[in-house]
Amino acid sequence: MDLAQLEVFLTVAREKRFSRAAEKLYRTQSAVSQSIRKLEEELGEPLFDRSSRDGLLTDAGRLLQEYAERLLNLRDDAHGALVELRQLHKGKLAIAANEFTALYLLPVLAEFRRLHPMIRIAVNRSFGSHIPDDVLRHNSELGVLTYDPQEAQLRSIVVYLDELILVVPPSHPLAAAHQVSIRQLGAEMFVAHNVPSPYRDKVIGAFQRHKTPLHMDIELPTLQAIKRFLPQVRQPIPRRASIPEGG
Repeated sequence: MDLAQLEVFLTVAREKRFSRAAEKLYRTQSAVSQSIRKLEEELGEPLFDRSSRDGLLTDAGRLLQEYAERLLNLRDDAHGALVELRQLHKGKLAIAANEFTALYLLPVLAEFRRLHPMIRIAVNRSFGSHIPDDVLRHNSELGVLTYDPQEAQLRSIVVYLDELILVVPPSHPLAAAHQVSIRQLGAEMFVAHNVPSPYRDKVIGAFQRHKTPLHMDIELPTLQAIKRFLPQVRQPIPRRASIPEGG
């Protein structure tokens, strides 16, 4: 039993004649009769009273008519919903972002909402390293990252260029410097973000390449916490003594 058979069945039920149903469906009468006969064989029940010239439905036919109308209406609803979704008149947009990239979405989301007010938007917070997986598993339609994902199944587009900068309190000796060497930074204490990310790896990698110590003595879970904490840091980093082996 398929929807095409049910459509033929409903047309015959409404028109009360196989000949009129054939005209409505632009098919031959024999094709319509064959479709009904095949449907009856699949169901194991007669659907029309063949002794009546008015195409009366049997009890089984009346029962099937109710369900057939529901199924075809559901098909039409599904088709209409897909059209609305395609035209951005309805639906939900799920976006994966981390604490940092979510901030760059705010003005874009406001404009998208203005253009497509019927679309519901959900920004799902995720670790940056987990976002490609979220998209691959269809938990989100798209993700906003600070790096180029390496998964072959994903395609990325550059939408914004950013750079890493050194942030210090206004009272810090380096605050007035126009240029700072990585050697100078080796003598400083860093307040770091403790969430694994490609940005964190880039910073660690840069210090390693220049054989410079990176003192991440304090690690906090959010960028906002780091910015609020920095003005409170007044103690210099303790000097580290080198002790010979066996000494």
